[in-house]
Amino acid sequence: MSNPSDHIKQLVARLPEKPGVYQYFNQQGEIIYVGKAKNLRRRVSSYFQKEHEWLKTRQLVAHIADLKYVVVDSEQDAFLLENNLIKQYQPHYNIMLKDGKSYPSICITREDFPRIFKTRKILKGVGEYFGPYSYGNTVDLVVELIHKLFPIRTCNTPMTAQGVETHKYRLCLKYHLHTCCGICEQCIPTDEYHQYIARAKQIIRGDAREIARQLESEMTTYATRMEYEKAQECKEKLDLIDKFCSKTVISNTHLGEMDVFGYDEQDNDVFIAMLHVRNGSIVQGQTIKYRRHLDEPKEELLAIGMMELRQQLGSTTREVLVPFIPDGFDENMHIHIALSGDKKRLLDLAMQNVRQYKQDKLKQADKLNPDQRAARILGRLQELLGLQKMPVFIDSFDNSNIQGSDPVAGCVVFRKAKPSKKDYKLFRIKTVEGQDDYASMREVVYRRYSRLLEEGSDMPNLIIADGGIGQMHAIREAVEDGLGLHIPIAGLVKDDRHRTSTLLVGFPPKEVGMKPTDEVFMFLTRIQDEVHRYAISFHKQRRSKRRTESELDEIAGVGEKTKKELLLAFHSIKRLKEAKLEDIQLVAGTKRGSDIYNYFHGKISS
Repeated sequence: MSNPSDHIKQLVARLPEKPGVYQYFNQQGEIIYVGKAKNLRRRVSSYFQKEHEWLKTRQLVAHIADLKYVVVDSEQDAFLLENNLIKQYQPHYNIMLKDGKSYPSICITREDFPRIFKTRKILKGVGEYFGPYSYGNTVDLVVELIHKLFPIRTCNTPMTAQGVETHKYRLCLKYHLHTCCGICEQCIPTDEYHQYIARAKQIIRGDAREIARQLESEMTTYATRMEYEKAQECKEKLDLIDKFCSKTVISNTHLGEMDVFGYDEQDNDVFIAMLHVRNGSIVQGQTIKYRRHLDEPKEELLAIGMMELRQQLGSTTREVLVPFIPDGFDENMHIHIALSGDKKRLLDLAMQNVRQYKQDKLKQADKLNPDQRAARILGRLQELLGLQKMPVFIDSFDNSNIQGSDPVAGCVVFRKAKPSKKDYKLFRIKTVEGQDDYASMREVVYRRYSRLLEEGSDMPNLIIADGGIGQMHAIREAVEDGLGLHIPIAGLVKDDRHRTSTLLVGFPPKEVGMKPTDEVFMFLTRIQDEVHRYAISFHKQRRSKRRTESELDEIAGVGEKTKKELLLAFHSIKRLKEAKLEDIQLVAGTKRGSDIYNYFHGKISS
């Protein structure tokens, strides 16, 4: 196995654990292999982690100089994109797919009375093709659904409008079985037949919601009339439509040629991705990064990025999909925002790729300069909470008890966005009787900061409560009213599933809006999880110790080892009390056994 270069190692380390397609390039920049993966990082790294049995694989690995990837939504999408790229570039090491093998498509013929059928051959002039689809069963279900919903003809007769008008054709058995509308003898108007075809296209394109709504209405009507067989038939058709509406759109020939752009940003860094689609197939992809210097609006930056990317990939197509309308674009270009259907899914895919690229770049920068990431997170947190100082020193508190028993609390400390475990503190609640979380919080917070005051130590820039408004007020009473300190206070609230959901700040507390994918939100979640883990582990330790305490602790000479041996032998204090002297002495020895027996039976040892 050849050792990968540092460049390749860095690329592999940043790969996402998501479905996608990867492309290997040689030193000349030529694509030499295209592959699909359910997990990109795991699959690609496997090429460089073992000695391969096949000579061809070893040769491939030896020639890999660079790699690129495209993230997709599912394995099915990866299957199709791999197929498209192999057909487009014919990579040297993809010989298994150079045989012209095609996935099935759906054809609507260009005839006066079109037919709809499954095919693996794409023939110019024959009709309009939709697909290909990675699973033939999907195509079968769609074609079957169409013919169940719309009684269009399935015969191979080269039927013309003139032939129908001159009564050249005759009805077949399928008309009498009610699976064909009998257009050959004008049993329905021509316009109605073409309406069937138009509605069939809706289903094929994944835009079948209106048809589904009609079926739902019919199903309800049949059920009300207790015509359950017909209602079930509608239900089965609805299920088929739902399955089809979840189909992939990585390749769909009716989309034509277009450029699809994604946009994202982080602070002053701007990321723009482009997918080039030809005949419905994604054939090229590229992402670039800009540095904003003059507070340029995103519309202007998108326009610049679009122009540069189109030049890099040599695209001249006029059809362009964007997440928002850019400034100063060419008026001859058809630029629009897709809101639904296959084009919307392609736009979502471009956005997914640009976000992944942004994450890769941030991870790379964070590895090179970890302090940069900490400064970014803390700076963002300072901005969100409106703090005067960056919160480089954070304390977080949590209480732990069960129905008031063994109440304890923990304080975890984060310095420069990292846990400082040497500064963690544990507290046994001393002044509070019963279950009173707010009073317990006031006690431990007062003890924590009165100690820091006595020692002349630095105070935190931010205190975070593992709780809501009540906990925040309890902390404020201890810090401001009790000690005269002024330290910003925030609260983290969990949802019904015990997951971090809301950040509160200020008095009266207000919610701070953040997305779960925001790195600041994830940082706060880490703090909350850590303080909860720390407090509850101490509480479990206290409970466990209390459970081992017993009347044996009152007997002189009985240590932990003897106590464990007695409980192991007799299983409970009750059984030990009922045991004979000889049995106790077998476990604890003659003298110690006599002391234990006499303690429980009130006798004085002679």
